[in-house]
Formats: sequence, C-alpha cells, structure tokens
Amino acid sequence: MRKEIVRTINNNLGNAISLIDSISPETYTDTSIGPYYSSIGSHIRHALDFFDCIIEGLQSNNIDLTARKRDEVISTNPVAAKEKINAIQTQLVSFIGVNTDYLLKVTDNLGEGKETIMYTLESILAQANTHATHHYAIISYMMQSLNVEIEIPGFGYNPSTPVPKREGI
Repeated sequence: MRKEIVRTINNNLGNAISLIDSISPETYTDTSIGPYYSSIGSHIRHALDFFDCIIEGLQSNNIDLTARKRDEVISTNPVAAKEKINAIQTQLVSFIGVNTDYLLKVTDNLGEGKETIMYTLESILAQANTHATHHYAIISYMMQSLNVEIEIPGFGYNPSTPVPKREGI
C-alpha cells in the first residue's frame, strides 16, 4: 500500500482527535440535535466502525460492512474513541509497503439486501475515508446547532471542495 494513502487517511482520522480534544465530554455525547438525536460520539463511532470492518475482514478476504461492532463505549467515552483512532492509525501504518494488488470481497447492504462487490484494499480504505468526511460534515452541522465554535481547517469538507468555499468549523 502506498504511504501517501495511509498518510492522508491518518491525517483525516487525526482531525477527529483534534475535534475530541477541542470539545467537552458533554458536547461529545449531547443528543439534543434533531432530526436524528445522535451524538458527535455516535458519528465518530460509526465512522470508525467502517475502518474496523475493513481491518477485521482482511484475513478472511471477507469484509462485511454490515457486521459493525457498534461499540457504545466509543460513542460515549472520548478517551476510548481516541484510543480506537490511534489503534486504527497504527494498523494502517503497518500496511505501508504491503502488496495490495489483489481483490477483496466487500459486503454491504445497498438498500435492497446484502451485495458483495470486489475492491482493492486501497479503494475500500478510500471509501472509508470519504465516509468519515461525510460524518464530519454532519458533526459540523451539529456543532453549529450546539453553538460550539472550533476551527479545524477543512473538517467535514471533501478535498475536491474549492478552498474558497471552505470555512471549517
């Protein structure tokens, strides 16, 4: 696997650590924002679940994105979330230089039941990174509703979003 991909994903995951370090545990677990009444922590947990499924499924060549652990400790404990992020980052670093030119079976529910699609490790990790960014965008809306202002440049923005349109949170 190319180190540039790992570096980019780990930087994006590092943004979640920056967020966690910038907010209170009460803000992390606040469920007062509709329409879903989920917490920032639950969005962080959900994004990490995606990476966890990838790592867990590598040995068997059967990555099942519907088999998420949904560890509520990560949703409610910012320290546990940061530990999980660090563990995922360490695992991703271990992939650098490893041959990833083979196909993996990835199962997900696309809305009409489970489907299995072939991916490379780099492509499923790129999708996981984009998925995390999507949830960061939701978190940005939640932060605005909670009147919590912090600045993490580019947080919640797809890298293809023109820089003049980015404001960060």
